[in-house]
Amino acid sequence: MRPFILLLTLLVVLAGCKPEDTPAALRLVRTLVVDTKRINGDRQAIGEVKPRYESDLSFRVAGKVLSRLVDVGAWVKQGDTLAALDVQDYQNRLRSAEADVSSAEAALVNAEGTEARQAKLLKDGWTPKATYDTALQNLQAAEARLKAAKANLDLTQDQLNYTTLKADFDGVITAVGAEAGQNANPGQMVVKLARPDDKDGVFNIAETAFTDISNTQLEVVVWPLSNPDMTLEGVVREISPVADPVTRTYAVKVTLNNPPPQLRFGMSIGGRLKGKAPLAVALPLSALFERNGSPAVWVLDQQSSSLSLRPITVARYEANIVVVASGLAKGDIIVTAGVNALTVGQKVRIAEANLARSESK
Repeated sequence: MRPFILLLTLLVVLAGCKPEDTPAALRLVRTLVVDTKRINGDRQAIGEVKPRYESDLSFRVAGKVLSRLVDVGAWVKQGDTLAALDVQDYQNRLRSAEADVSSAEAALVNAEGTEARQAKLLKDGWTPKATYDTALQNLQAAEARLKAAKANLDLTQDQLNYTTLKADFDGVITAVGAEAGQNANPGQMVVKLARPDDKDGVFNIAETAFTDISNTQLEVVVWPLSNPDMTLEGVVREISPVADPVTRTYAVKVTLNNPPPQLRFGMSIGGRLKGKAPLAVALPLSALFERNGSPAVWVLDQQSSSLSLRPITVARYEANIVVVASGLAKGDIIVTAGVNALTVGQKVRIAEANLARSESK
């Protein structure tokens, strides 16, 4: 009789259990134990190498471009000829100015002779004072005309010299803006010349990156994307005070210390603030759940094996992780996969691989 009673009791207990409450029926989930760690990607940005000193070289006079002697990438020395204009018109102006100087010199000699004669006649009493004053006035006018003619000669000589464009310093040509046969206006860029040894890393940074940055000098670590092992150090020398109207980002220029020749203009580079990255909680993006438009995560109570939804505050999003500002504590168990299929209070069980990792910690 006793075995029958025990069997009947067991059947009653099993009948009262729901099928989904049995361990085999509980949903398997992948989890992550919350812990703080240093995130190397903190405040990383992508930029490019640009020359710190770059000049737009142009002709100071208008004319037809006769020749351009350099192309992009050419290395030049100070004083090298870069381009030249057609000089025919300016040579004609120079000859005309030289003739004006000769004419003014002849007029001055004549005026000096007249003034000298009138001065002697006035001294001897043979001419009135008014006649001498007229001769003196003509002499002064002749001297003024000679000065003006010489100034015009210097101007036309300078204009003739301006038809040749020369390098102001040693550097490399980074751009060209005029071709042979083209009519160039004064101030129109013909070539861009950059100093090769002075290089900047230029980054476009979002406004959220400036929330806790002071005005003190910031040290930056920079590396080429094609060679991450080549790290350089630099200092932020300029932060644009105005955001770009299209991208709404701020241009940040970093002066690179002793850049190697392998770091060429236009290369893509990465950069981050120098120093030890702060401790932070980082979760995979797959762990995020949205509740009423706000981010949240599923937290597992290990004693009851049930889930609760906890809102969090996100510090920033990166390529494959999300950095949490608040809402989690060290040791919390977070569900990292299948979050959209879970409900509050649902009982789950941890996958064995996750459980083994948790116990090893």
